[in-house]
Amino acid sequence: MSVQATQQVLLGETEAGAYQPRGALGFARDVLRRPAGAVATSLIFLMLLVAIFCPLIAPHNPDAINLANTFAPPSIHHFLGTDSLGRDNFSRVLYGTRIALEVALPSVLTAFIVGSVLGLLAGYLGGLLDKVLVVAFDSLISFPAVILGLALLSLLGPSIKSVVFVIGLSLMPYYARLVRAQTLSERKNQYVKAQRSLGASRTRVLRRHILPNVIPPLLVIVSMDIPSAIIIEAGLAFLGLGVQPPTPDWGVILNDGFTNIGTSPWEIVGPIVALIIMTTAFTVLGETMRDVLDPRQRLPRRRLFARKLSYLDV
Repeated sequence: MSVQATQQVLLGETEAGAYQPRGALGFARDVLRRPAGAVATSLIFLMLLVAIFCPLIAPHNPDAINLANTFAPPSIHHFLGTDSLGRDNFSRVLYGTRIALEVALPSVLTAFIVGSVLGLLAGYLGGLLDKVLVVAFDSLISFPAVILGLALLSLLGPSIKSVVFVIGLSLMPYYARLVRAQTLSERKNQYVKAQRSLGASRTRVLRRHILPNVIPPLLVIVSMDIPSAIIIEAGLAFLGLGVQPPTPDWGVILNDGFTNIGTSPWEIVGPIVALIIMTTAFTVLGETMRDVLDPRQRLPRRRLFARKLSYLDV
């Protein structure tokens, strides 16, 4: 347990059984020790490898047209058959993994970083800056995300960078509000006041004391938002507002597949299975991280049962 965590326990600000972060490696070990976390992390790592090495893994060029072999059924040469232009569906799904992660990861991480910085400044500095930022956050949150996305994409044009910007902008105020609320709570603790009385600068207090306590719980939300960003990206591409054909994107493939579903249903199988695997993996990872951070999940069963009985007695 760190010195800061010990101070919090002695001052009665946290429970002695609460989870205290032991660095990134310690937190990662706690997550990987759980079977669900290990399986989810393995699937995510596999998806990352597919996205990086898809040119080496894909059996065919995803854009190679073969009009003599359209709507071919699954075979040893085409695992998921071919589409209306004779392109290999399996290869296009593999390349779609790269597009999905290329949009979801930067958009969510950008929203997380920008929102965290603005939330820290608003919560710790307060005053006029806090009021202005809160009004800006509330304005973005109150504006319908779909309408905001349609408006921005119509101005910026459909592209990967535009989709990343739209998704990141729609998620950013939620992170900012959460970080602001936690910062307001943290700055009232005695250890923060003690550091300020000892002459520590605001930057040091934010970086060394408030930020480490504010960020870990948000990692759960980051893991949960990545599948949401993947679904939004695929939905925009399906509607023709995001990534445009002939890019091998899951939404583009689904759009083409549903158009020709009466002729060949195999085109939609790959993107649907890939979406299920990726979104489930990130969701399970987020739930595992939440369980690790939740002190009640770390208590022994007997102790947890005894605590529940004490609550019932009260």
